[in-house]
Amino acid sequence: MREETDVENNRRIVYSINVEDLQRVANDELSRDLTIDEIKIIENKIGDYIPWYDAIFSAIHDTLDDRGNE
Repeated sequence: MREETDVENNRRIVYSINVEDLQRVANDELSRDLTIDEIKIIENKIGDYIPWYDAIFSAIHDTLDDRGNE
């Protein structure tokens, strides 16, 4: 049996954001918790605000650059 952290699993989640993360930012920025309705709206929109391709591209380049300097 393979471990759940097997990097060959194409369906493995690499990064995620949870409700605790949302609430931490809300408390830092708004000094209050988000409501359930607000969380649902943010959940549906948050992916639109994250430049996934650029983040992955940068991480790949940083990793390969670091490995080239070893």
